[in-house]
Amino acid sequence: MRQAIADGRLAVGSRLPPTRVLATELHVSRGVITEAYRRLAEDGHLEGRRRGGTVVVAAPFAPTRDTHGGGAQARGARGGGAPGGGVPPEGPGDAALGRPPAGPSATPPAAPSGTPGTGMSGTVRRGASGGFSRGPSGAAPALVPAPSSRAPGTQSPPLFPRAPRPPRPAAARAHPTAPATPFLRAPGADVFDALREAPADVDLTPGRPDLAAFPRTAWLRAERAVLAELSAEHLGYGDPRGAPALRRAVADWLARMRGVRVEPDEVLIVAGTAQALTLLHQVLRADGIDAVAVEDPGSLGGRQHLRNGGLDTPPVPVDGDGVRVDALRATGAGAVLLTPAHQFPTGVVTSGERRRELLGWAREGGLILEDDYDAEHRYDRPPVPALRALLADRVCYMGSVSKLLAPALRIGWLVAPPRYRTDLVDAKRFNDLGNAMLPQLVLAGLMRSGGLERHLRLLRRRHRDRRDAMIAALAEHLPGGTVHGAAAGLHLTVTYTADVPDTELAAAALDRGVKCQPLSWHRQLPGRPGLVLGYAATAPGVIAEGVALLGRTLRELSGPPGR
Repeated sequence: MRQAIADGRLAVGSRLPPTRVLATELHVSRGVITEAYRRLAEDGHLEGRRRGGTVVVAAPFAPTRDTHGGGAQARGARGGGAPGGGVPPEGPGDAALGRPPAGPSATPPAAPSGTPGTGMSGTVRRGASGGFSRGPSGAAPALVPAPSSRAPGTQSPPLFPRAPRPPRPAAARAHPTAPATPFLRAPGADVFDALREAPADVDLTPGRPDLAAFPRTAWLRAERAVLAELSAEHLGYGDPRGAPALRRAVADWLARMRGVRVEPDEVLIVAGTAQALTLLHQVLRADGIDAVAVEDPGSLGGRQHLRNGGLDTPPVPVDGDGVRVDALRATGAGAVLLTPAHQFPTGVVTSGERRRELLGWAREGGLILEDDYDAEHRYDRPPVPALRALLADRVCYMGSVSKLLAPALRIGWLVAPPRYRTDLVDAKRFNDLGNAMLPQLVLAGLMRSGGLERHLRLLRRRHRDRRDAMIAALAEHLPGGTVHGAAAGLHLTVTYTADVPDTELAAAALDRGVKCQPLSWHRQLPGRPGLVLGYAATAPGVIAEGVALLGRTLRELSGPPGR
């Protein structure tokens, strides 16, 4: 069914048969049809309309060749491109850009994620179970506490009792806001190691998936199946590009989940996005590129990896539509590192107009390094296509299972333009001869069986509850804050107006048992202070406790009014 929607056999607006009827026609159980409809609805392709039945509302992206200009043109859910090549004036399909299709059957647009300086737009109110409330659409409201079912003057007990923390050094106990080690200086190469090792009762570090939800049973089942059929030859040195079975599985995953159509031979298996950037260092320098522009705010880790390879990283401001292309041109950089589907850390989704500007810059000779780090984790918006689906010859696409399964697997993929592929394979060969074979084959089995998709659906439900818990807690305990990036991902960013450096706030919070990252770590340009808070790996009750402590710490550091 997904393939039929993608190639137009099931056009947008088509009504699907009832599950019972289709099950009878296909001679399968009704549960199979119901599950298929549910998966496609979660992916944003179908919508149930009560008496109107189940309707196709969005199609995956299908790139076609631009016969006029020689580049890749996108054929989206709404038909082909404009005459003369390039991206059509209306953009590459409204549905593919995260906008609902026009017309009488259009679905209402999902509330956009928060963007810098705009707060959370749209009106969303949850009930007494502890959800969150937002102000009028289009405004930049302060967070409003949602109604609570607790009796006045009472607090919910912690969901998970914890062992007492080890005693702190005397110097730290002497002053309740004594700074913690990771924040004493500008972040160096080991800053994430230092933060990871710092003890804390509540860990709100961003970028951490729910490792407790790792599908151990499914992984063991897939591993046993692999070992039962594995020939002796597979235990030797393999193809440095990766196991053919995994490259086929990744190509299929990208086509179904991200609208990226690639052949298995185009996929290079790497040890996560970090290694993908490392392999790109020497290849880009050999191509005459000595600077890779980065988003600001943007990932400190990505910037560190690029600088480690001798590349300059000029900052480019991010606004409510994504990275500013005029500022990108002004840097003179030959390449740019982007997170367009869910910008880190602001959560901005690159708009259709901004995407057209980016593709225009790339067609003039620029290269886009697309880090699609957590695009599968979305809650309140339709899927957003990868830039690689729009302009294959000018985009290096990177992804991994670090946010889907676990960073410890060290498995990711890199899909590069043709002119870079041979050099990247050589770089991989001389770096490590290729990833470990057994985990690749196990992951391929998990992807083929549908186990990875089932795991993703479980994570989406769990992450949505934890995100809602964090937004509700922020509304209650940081009422003057502005939340960014609520519609997708594994983290939220909250900015505040208090005259307190975010490194000072993060240090004081860590000393009191709450771990997070200051927004300024991810900036090169000046901007509002804030915190980057991960919620995926923490239970709702613990999140509420941690955010309450953050709010109390900020109020104490702010001092009396007028500071």
